[in-house]
Amino acid sequence: MCCNDFRPTFLPLPEIDFVIARLFYLLMFGIITFQAAAAFASKPEAFVVGNNSIEAGIRSDLQLIVPASDEEPETFIPITVFHGAKPGPVLATISGVHGYEFAPIIAADRLAGRIDPTQMSGTLIIVRVANIPAFEGRSPFVNPVDDKNLNRSFPGSEKGTQTERIADILSREIIARADFLMDIHSGDGAEFLEAFVGVYGGPLSTDFNLALKMAKGFGFPNIVRYSMNTQEQVDRRRSLNRQGVATGIPTILVEIGQNGSREEKHVDAIVKGVENGLGILGIMPRSPHDVPPVQRLFEGTKGVSSSHSGLFFPAKTGGRFVWKGELIGTIRDYAGKEVEQLFSPIDGYALYGIKGPPVRRGDGVITIGVPTDGY
Repeated sequence: MCCNDFRPTFLPLPEIDFVIARLFYLLMFGIITFQAAAAFASKPEAFVVGNNSIEAGIRSDLQLIVPASDEEPETFIPITVFHGAKPGPVLATISGVHGYEFAPIIAADRLAGRIDPTQMSGTLIIVRVANIPAFEGRSPFVNPVDDKNLNRSFPGSEKGTQTERIADILSREIIARADFLMDIHSGDGAEFLEAFVGVYGGPLSTDFNLALKMAKGFGFPNIVRYSMNTQEQVDRRRSLNRQGVATGIPTILVEIGQNGSREEKHVDAIVKGVENGLGILGIMPRSPHDVPPVQRLFEGTKGVSSSHSGLFFPAKTGGRFVWKGELIGTIRDYAGKEVEQLFSPIDGYALYGIKGPPVRRGDGVITIGVPTDGY
């Protein structure tokens, strides 16, 4: 056949329509299958805490049971978990380590009503009240069941007293599952306090720069860097925040409110700070906003403690600059005799302290931030 005799062969029109339709179907099926596979791959696994499994995009309100011992009753830790629809980091916020610190507890309750897990890339754990026995007993500082300070009891013990068992549950079920920890407090029963955020730095801490960024997201006037240079610093009367350091996650200490405050401005400041932190971590699609600049930076703190029990009369209360040798306050015994005068050991800034009058030998009466120009 010569080239002049060549004729192309065409399929009948019905068959062409079928082939085109088939190709279109295969193409669309492939796209849909790819999208479904991608969506499946991006969906996080269930988040497990205690004996509870929480699916992606779900809010779950739970109680972590702290078992009874032979002599002490069972208690529980109420938590709310928001497990996002997409993978991401885990932020743990813990309030109510001390039972008389109400602003963080109220803030936790309010925050839980403002989060939508379907919009999240990651997980938020809200510990609403870490120390239920102290909260229900209206007890500052200690758990009335065993007279121990939860914030000096970490990592706790599964076989210990009730406070130690609470610390153990928090250590294993909350802190160990987190990528970032916010330890949220306020001034307790007889304390004055000026708002500050403590940031953990030094060779034994993790990602100080991220922690500092999260701290600035609260917009508080004061930031304190606590340098963790030795294991003894981390372990001595280990607090919740130092348990975060020991676990290897960046950690901040949030302090606002005083003397059992329930003030709206303090509650709102905590809620906004946590929401800004969710944006910084990329858990929520938001950027920090309405954040005032930091006014003062401190490199650690210096405390002043009493050497006598009795009645403490502070010279002044409230956040303020103090100078080396300035009178902090006096202590009288129970016969009215002045037994001690306390003076500032440094030039610095009074961040918190007790208003009195009760004081026991060894109590810290004031904590002074050590000023620094920067980190």
